[in-house]
Amino acid sequence: MVDRNMRVEIWSDVACPWCYVGLARFERAVEETGVDVDVVFRAFELDARVAIGRSSPLLTDYLARKYGDPSRVRAAHARLTDAGSEVGIDFRWEGMRRANTFDAHRLLSWALDDGGPTKQRTLKKALLRSYFTDGLDVADHAVLTEVALEVGLDPDEATSMLASDRYAEHVRAEQEDAHRNGIAAVPTFVVNDGWMLQGAHDTSAWIRALTKISDD
Repeated sequence: MVDRNMRVEIWSDVACPWCYVGLARFERAVEETGVDVDVVFRAFELDARVAIGRSSPLLTDYLARKYGDPSRVRAAHARLTDAGSEVGIDFRWEGMRRANTFDAHRLLSWALDDGGPTKQRTLKKALLRSYFTDGLDVADHAVLTEVALEVGLDPDEATSMLASDRYAEHVRAEQEDAHRNGIAAVPTFVVNDGWMLQGAHDTSAWIRALTKISDD
């Protein structure tokens, strides 16, 4: 008999475009296979050195300086735009700034405790949309509180949590767990504590993987 209950831990960042695409592809595969999954998001900062505030550089300018070739950035963004459009994601690169995501991860950890995996998942997708489509600063506590309210979390509790240092050690511990377990890139999906799949795999690849894991 096929086991249709599956636990999936996803290490990802809310400022990671391939994490956004990878999650959407994964969710499509789950819908098509009918596998019942419990999804929990774990913290992973792509760059913890990013300054907080609107003084952060434009993402395209930063990447052009980093890679020394603006055409490479345009090509990468074009690939992401095409990949996103296939799964209903509207990437809007113009005006997007680099973002520190540590507090967004604290908010996600709190959401898991406060509302459970489904509420955390809803918040995660709302944060991804806020950053990549709406161009919002996901380091801004006012923005984070508004997104929390949008998905049905208590805004006063969210504000109080963000004003404290709650979940800071939890986020750091999850990132240490990632490095300890060989997770150096995101998205990384860990299924049933045994299977690790890294990258934004196509929906078809996920369908094959979920079917195999369910049958094992």
